[in-house]
Amino acid sequence: MIKFTVPGTPTAKGRPKIGRVAGHARMFQPEKTVRYESTVALFARQAMGDRNLFDGPVSLDLLLHMPIPASWSAKKRMAALNGEIFPETKPDCSNVLKAVEDAMNGIVYLDDKQITDLCVIKRYGATPGVDVIVSEL
Repeated sequence: MIKFTVPGTPTAKGRPKIGRVAGHARMFQPEKTVRYESTVALFARQAMGDRNLFDGPVSLDLLLHMPIPASWSAKKRMAALNGEIFPETKPDCSNVLKAVEDAMNGIVYLDDKQITDLCVIKRYGATPGVDVIVSEL
């Protein structure tokens, strides 16, 4: 099992954009997605150390810590931290999941198709980030 935290606001995987290079259509990942996946990959590499990639089925648990809006009152902020208010804002859990899954391909596991068990929780947190746990089944 490995555990690590990706600091910063959780970021969704963006949709690829189509551009032209030398007269040919080409797909480009948005820069924000590339940066976020690189950050996830960096922390995943550090967590893996010199371990071998997981080559069988794995379980993936994510806890998304969303930033609390600065405009909220102290009372509302405390309610958010106590789990009384849930973040129903973007990014979607599924889009953050996809960015994290793809970033760990070839670093933690061979391919994200190995993920057979999954849990994603999105809550407000004092410090934005994503807690990641990957367990071999």
